Amino acid sequence: MTKITVKNNGSVRIEGDFMICDQDGREFGLGGRTAISLCRCGHSENKPFCDGSHKRVGFQSEVQARELPPPVMGAVDLRG
Repeated sequence: MTKITVKNNGSVRIEGDFMICDQDGREFGLGGRTAISLCRCGHSENKPFCDGSHKRVGFQSEVQARELPPPVMGAVDLRG
């Protein structure tokens, strides 16, 4: 099972069994890690991974879990 946690004022933490790929489908070598943090502030020198830059730049974004509405049939996918 994979757990993804969006941390307030920080990174996205991924724990469990997962793989991370670039846009061409090439897999990042994670060195056996079962937990990593992805940058959310855009200032990491090691994107897509977090290097703690959010603390230095004062990144702020608080997130609370909520229900998303169902997808609209025929709608354009804006994720990518």
